[in-house]
Amino acid sequence: MGARAADTVQAVFHEEWGRLLATLVRWLGDFDLAEEVAAEAIATAVERWPAEGVPSHPTAWLLTTARRGAIDVLRRQRTYAAKLAILKVEAERADGGPTDAVTAPGSADVVDDDQLRLFFTCCHPALAPEARVALTLRYLAGLSTAEVARAFLVPAATMSQRLTRAKRKIREAQIPYRIPGSAEFPERLPAVLRVIYLVFTEAYAASHGPALIRAELADEAIRLARILYRLLPCEREVAGLLALVLLVDARRPARTDASGDLVLLEDQDRTRWNRTQIDEGTRLVEQALHGGSPGPYALQAAIAALHDEATSFERTDWRQIVALYGVLQDVAPSPLVALNRAVAVGIADGPAAGLAMLDQLAVAGKLDRYRPFHVARADFLGRLRRFEEAARAYRQALALVGNDAERRFLERRLADIEADSLLRDE
Repeated sequence: MGARAADTVQAVFHEEWGRLLATLVRWLGDFDLAEEVAAEAIATAVERWPAEGVPSHPTAWLLTTARRGAIDVLRRQRTYAAKLAILKVEAERADGGPTDAVTAPGSADVVDDDQLRLFFTCCHPALAPEARVALTLRYLAGLSTAEVARAFLVPAATMSQRLTRAKRKIREAQIPYRIPGSAEFPERLPAVLRVIYLVFTEAYAASHGPALIRAELADEAIRLARILYRLLPCEREVAGLLALVLLVDARRPARTDASGDLVLLEDQDRTRWNRTQIDEGTRLVEQALHGGSPGPYALQAAIAALHDEATSFERTDWRQIVALYGVLQDVAPSPLVALNRAVAVGIADGPAAGLAMLDQLAVAGKLDRYRPFHVARADFLGRLRRFEEAARAYRQALALVGNDAERRFLERRLADIEADSLLRDE
């Protein structure tokens, strides 16, 4: 019972934390208090479930426990009478069973979706753009501060300060917890799209832990993208984002082997890719590209579609991918887009051409802490038989890796390069 209870607490934390916290924020209107009572509820579960057994509705149990903890806190703070009244109403609803307020966080009804409300609260224009994304990643997706920091390529301490300032801003500005009206969407939507994309990025290549893929986060990102698409079916970039996450996630079954180790795109068994997701994603790409200049998510989705439609790595239309990355660099320039374009050039025109572009990025110095940059350099250097330089690049990548599956992959690559170097010297 003890091991099962511990596993269930861990599963609930990873899968339901965002929903639990979103509902508590709706009730309390206070990020810090919501996080405090949610964390206490998790701690109580760790203590009690091994002895008492796992409840039939663990998330509902956590929500009820957190609500009671919040009531205790608010009773000691008389200025919070209004919030206390709200919690008492929720208590009456929840006492009837786990099918009322407790299930609201997972509702398919977009209007009542607490997580979507919290997304737009975190993405309010009163907040700085990066703060919107960081706050939402931390409190909706349940990413740790360190994980959010890695997504932004900044130190964890810097990100912690940003989160604190963002919460203070929400409190002082009395930012409402609601889904915005149609007139507000143009300025609020880009940050929400970026949040969902970064959540999926963390899921696709986990920044730490034993597994390469965080399946629960990938599913959550896709769920949120679907909710947003149902809410805004005519927004082309919403369609583009949903297409992108579906097309990339379609490769999930082939991205790791039976041992959980990374399998490169060129080595994947494409018969294992999810054709249903590919077909849906391809239809969405057509919608996202139709009717004007494409946005960044539509362009990335178009690139993903070219990968998914190719029957093999060699038959992929790399020239068109290079061209699309060029357009993407014009529409939404960034060092990461430049990196991906350089990799595509290296495949289309040879490793020397790709390496030359990567070396130009190295001079700019904006990707020194970005692991895929060093991996790409190592691969091109190895193909050019510059083994010692390739080994150094792999060591730089290993110094930045936090995921066990990717670490094993890079260690094997480094060992192969070192062996090739020894053979050449003999």
